[in-house]
Amino acid sequence: MSQLLLELFSEEIPARMQAGAARDLARLAREHLARADLAFESLESFAGPRRLTLVVDGLPARQPDYREERRGPRLGAPQAAIEGFARSVGLAVDALAQAGGYWCATLERKGEVAGAVVAQMVHTVIGDFPWPKSMTWGDGNLRWIRPLHRVVCLLDGRAVPVAIEGVEVGNVTEGHRFMGARQPFPVSSFADYESGLAEHFVVVDVRERKRRIVDGARAQCAAAGLHLVDDEGLLDEVAGMTEWPVPLLGRMDPAFLTLPPEVVRTTMRTHQRYFATRQEGEAGALAPYFIIVANIEARDGGALIAAGAARVLAARLEDAKFFWNEDLGQPLESRLERLSGVTFHAKLGSMRQRAGRLEALAGAIAPLVGADADAAATAGRLAKADLVTAMVGEFPELQGVMGGYYAAAQGLDARIVAAIRDHYQPRGPSEAAPNAPATIAVALADKIDTILGFFSIGEKPTGSRDPFALRRAALGVIRILRDNRLEIPLGRLFALSTYPNEGVLEFFVERLKVLLREEGSRHDLVDAVFALGDDNLVRIARRVGDLAAFLATNDGANLLAAYKRAGNILDAEARKGDLPEGAARRPPSPEAEVALFDAIAACEPGFAASMDADDYAGALRTLASLRATVDAFFDQVLVNSLVAEERDNRLKLLGSIRRIMRQAADFSLIAGQGTA
Repeated sequence: MSQLLLELFSEEIPARMQAGAARDLARLAREHLARADLAFESLESFAGPRRLTLVVDGLPARQPDYREERRGPRLGAPQAAIEGFARSVGLAVDALAQAGGYWCATLERKGEVAGAVVAQMVHTVIGDFPWPKSMTWGDGNLRWIRPLHRVVCLLDGRAVPVAIEGVEVGNVTEGHRFMGARQPFPVSSFADYESGLAEHFVVVDVRERKRRIVDGARAQCAAAGLHLVDDEGLLDEVAGMTEWPVPLLGRMDPAFLTLPPEVVRTTMRTHQRYFATRQEGEAGALAPYFIIVANIEARDGGALIAAGAARVLAARLEDAKFFWNEDLGQPLESRLERLSGVTFHAKLGSMRQRAGRLEALAGAIAPLVGADADAAATAGRLAKADLVTAMVGEFPELQGVMGGYYAAAQGLDARIVAAIRDHYQPRGPSEAAPNAPATIAVALADKIDTILGFFSIGEKPTGSRDPFALRRAALGVIRILRDNRLEIPLGRLFALSTYPNEGVLEFFVERLKVLLREEGSRHDLVDAVFALGDDNLVRIARRVGDLAAFLATNDGANLLAAYKRAGNILDAEARKGDLPEGAARRPPSPEAEVALFDAIAACEPGFAASMDADDYAGALRTLASLRATVDAFFDQVLVNSLVAEERDNRLKLLGSIRRIMRQAADFSLIAGQGTA
């Protein structure tokens, strides 16, 4: 068995593209090897600032030989048919054989050596690589994310001959741009490649680069009595920017800590890619230190690098301080007119018009969520005012947050401050939904106005396209309602907006289905409960859970089986146009039929009362009381009696069972037959 080593060495690959590029490299290689019927034991890909690497272990020396028997026309078929079959398999007519009364062909092909397959694979990978953006350079036609300089392609230590336009292919790679040897060096295997690059100050595996960053940063912080502020997104980015990461501790002027901590952290993160630190024992309090990750080991231990980083950061923070002081001098209310010059959408008006809609909608939602209507309306009106502040102009990701700070500085009500600050929440699955009533009102208003507005102008998500993040907004509404147990029908919320809501409820239903399925709910149970037409998302989610628990019991499983059996009988009669109408009567006999009539009569009032009281689990338990009598009915009674009156009454009884159960869920949409 052989090992394949492939390295694609280029100019810098953007950090944000590296993880996807590693996955695409592995996928393309796996697909090509599978098509070539070349098995392997393991396949792994790596990405770094200047290289993509693939290692495949356990490759055979060649493809397996191919042999296939194909059957053609019958003996005695027209000559044209025989000749057509021969052409289709690439053989002459006299090379065909006869077997079992048919013309047959035996197709054989000797398996190619692995090197030939690998050479084809490299061409496929480079030619089909799905970079989000790519470029050409020089006089060539080759496209890559940045100029591709060199390719290492080794099979069992031997270079695979591959011709790539303008690119050197062989067994030679190179190390760190500054600290590595100036001359490229040869490699013979992945182990040799990995250790050789490490000697030339390149860490191939991004997981190891991340470990070095985190361990080194924490060690630096611990020595200074600090704690590192974890940031997974920044860690991913910095690990993609460094081949030989060296964390260094830098210091900034403590006076900058008078700025809001979000401003300090965003300045560090967005502009400089620095990690923030906090004081030991003071949760949340930033320290006047930061971690920079250098890409070299400096002779002075990094002191000059850290000092330079501090000067650059100071300049950035001076700008932020200027923006902060400028913004504090103008109340949010006075900024509203400037929103008239900010377009929300060409067909949906300005942000000033949107502020008016949010004011009205948040005030209308407030009573439904237990919020003060005036506070919610004021927060809705001012929620977008920080969009025209200098700070948000520099750091758009701080919108809402800065509005909260400016509202607090003006001395506005704490409920208004919180609603302005948090109305964008939840921005994603990892962020908590707001729970303060006024904030809930504004957050719902913001998302509902967005969704209904874009639906009204025909800008609906299609397939994977969702340019206005309406799916995320819908999930935000669902999260807010569910996390706060707000059983408010969506139709009631939509009716408070000035926009029409055609098609919006169905959109929300699909988003809730996706969410519940991701949480482990069966898709058929979700569909069965949704079929009732309810638009109370909290109640729907709870009922899906109750239905799953019910069907997990013997009574639930058997009742489902009985429902399916009854439904099949009724559907068959309906297709014949022979389904009786009206209510069943209490028969004189047999005993099992009488018992079923009495059980249904006893079940209905209790079931209806439980449903009216929104005791769904209780309603299902009441349905379970039918189980024994339904089983006995099917065991002892012939539904399609030869006596027409008996048959009609028995079909009406089955219709009653289906009618009652359909008030809880459409059991016909549930997969499986239960247990007999």
